[in-house]
Amino acid sequence: MSFTYTGFDLAGKAVSGAVEASAPSEAMESLRRKGIFAVEIHPGEASKMVRSAGRSLSKPGKVSLRELSQLFRQLAILVSTKTPLVQAIDVAERQAPEGTLKSVLTDVRHRVEQGEAFSSALAAHPRTFDPICRSMVAAGESAGLLDQMLKAIAALTRQQMNVRRSIVGALTYPGILITVSFAVIIVLLVVVLPQFSELFDSLQTPLPPSTKLLIALSDILRGYWYLIAPGAIGLVVAAVLYLKSDAGWAMLDGVLLNAPRVGSIRRSFAQARMTRLLGTLLESRVNLLEALRLTRESLHSAAYIALLQNCEDAVQRGQALADSIDDPKLISPAVREAIASGERSGHVGPVLLQVAEFLDEDNEQFLKMLSALIEPAVLTIMGALVGGVAISMFLPMFDLAANAGGGPVGGATP
Repeated sequence: MSFTYTGFDLAGKAVSGAVEASAPSEAMESLRRKGIFAVEIHPGEASKMVRSAGRSLSKPGKVSLRELSQLFRQLAILVSTKTPLVQAIDVAERQAPEGTLKSVLTDVRHRVEQGEAFSSALAAHPRTFDPICRSMVAAGESAGLLDQMLKAIAALTRQQMNVRRSIVGALTYPGILITVSFAVIIVLLVVVLPQFSELFDSLQTPLPPSTKLLIALSDILRGYWYLIAPGAIGLVVAAVLYLKSDAGWAMLDGVLLNAPRVGSIRRSFAQARMTRLLGTLLESRVNLLEALRLTRESLHSAAYIALLQNCEDAVQRGQALADSIDDPKLISPAVREAIASGERSGHVGPVLLQVAEFLDEDNEQFLKMLSALIEPAVLTIMGALVGGVAISMFLPMFDLAANAGGGPVGGATP
């Protein structure tokens, strides 16, 4: 009997198709063995749907890093105290707020209660639990070290959350300053300047070039706002969509990596993420090739993804990791030498984690310094722009007052 299905593959991509089976449960099991997690299954053209427990998650919301970190810390504590896994998941489910995470935990608990492995139950929700998380849980289950793996996942998630929070924190205040400053400038040009323009016309006073430029810009903004506003919004949307595409992101990533000063910052953050992920996986007893693949799938830089792909091919041919990752444009000599030392001592995982800690500390200090420098710099530049607009608006008034005050003296007759 033929069943049609819709669902997700291991990468979280929506898939659909048909499968031959004698019953819906057999069809779901067959798809699961292929790495496909069905959301809807129905026989032939029948309209009645046989839905999996995760149907409500066909379009799941987003689970934050903070929620995931708290979840795995809680599970690690419960499992380490010999709490049965199903009971631990049930406790986390009852404490989770209403939303995507609670629905996900409900489905995971049902699957584990039916005898499914915890890692397999997590794999049914690839948009919530990434491949690294699932692989570490599988390694913990096979080695009987699930509580340690859960602690490691919680620490990894918490570190990612801290890095993201630091970057957002460093850019939030400058972003607010820039937004407010441009809003003030637009109000001055569109609302305030036209009032001055009428005054200048009535007085027939000569205008300096800067004031003429602002009046012309004000006329354009007020006369063609119905074209400028949609055009600006469309341009922003198009730019965002392009940068979200593979080609757009690869282009931006290449620009950032090769930009003066910015490139070294970008490389430092990328190396920190790469070494932490790879080190955590190796410490979780994941084999090197699998660890390289999972790390590659979790990176965002196109250049580093290509680097790790080359590393996988080289390691499969028997080449050492330090030799295959030796790219001075992407990997600093210190990181490469640390990996080589770890390979010689047989402790690559701990060495990579130490390198990641060192890089994270450097990056954190840099973000603090950047935040301390960028705020006054942005404030000064935006203040100069707003002040320049204001001065250009009032400059003709100053000239008019000066001429009026100097007129009787210059024009006095004996």
